[in-house]
Amino acid sequence: MKIASINVNGIRDAVDRGFLDWLAQQDADVICVQNIKAKSFELDDHILYPEGYEGYFLDAEEDGFSGVALYCRKIPKAIMYGLGFPQCDHEGRFLQADYDRFSIATFLMPDGSDQKAKQAFMEQYQEYLTKMSRKRREYIICGTWHVAHKTIDLANWSDNQLTSGFRPEERAWMDQVLGPTGFIDTFREINRDAGEYTWWPKLDQDVPRERQEGWRIDYQLVGPNFRRHVVDAWIDYDATFSEFAPLIVEYDLAL
Repeated sequence: MKIASINVNGIRDAVDRGFLDWLAQQDADVICVQNIKAKSFELDDHILYPEGYEGYFLDAEEDGFSGVALYCRKIPKAIMYGLGFPQCDHEGRFLQADYDRFSIATFLMPDGSDQKAKQAFMEQYQEYLTKMSRKRREYIICGTWHVAHKTIDLANWSDNQLTSGFRPEERAWMDQVLGPTGFIDTFREINRDAGEYTWWPKLDQDVPRERQEGWRIDYQLVGPNFRRHVVDAWIDYDATFSEFAPLIVEYDLAL
């Protein structure tokens, strides 16, 4: 099973820059998309339902803001829209597809432009993650968490310790998620190298991405029982339709 996660930062612009061509080449079972920045009812059918996939969308109430989507090759048994608290659901930040053996979710954390709002979201989201970790069902949560966990996860970390996304309280929260709460960072199961990034604040298209000063703020997290199913994980640096790069993980599981 192959799952790709990508923050398109505006799906219309991403489509104009080749997102659907990239999607068609992936042979992925599920593609988790964040930051749609459009109302799904305004999108053309070729965006809503790319060939071979069913599309599911959760829009933000505000125009041109947030929103998440799932493109699924196999129709899920059920779709869960949101998490039941207004900041998440009104802003279109969580969408989950349920299959027989596990669930796959696309997720978008607030970016921290309003630090108090982000902290409030993290506290409510932590309650949900704790509940998820206690269930027998397994989860794969994909998306932009807007937190670089360790110093190897961003360039110039020493200059960014008070920057949203690397503040001590945000990293402590991620310690909790990847510690006592029990989730696993699938990418770090495969790759422990520094300099692996998924987002570039000042992306220069004339310079290879891996040479630029970026942040790794996108994750695919799984429960501890799924650690053994992670086969491979990589960042697609060649996909240039967004200042985010896709994170792709292969699992020895079938939908």
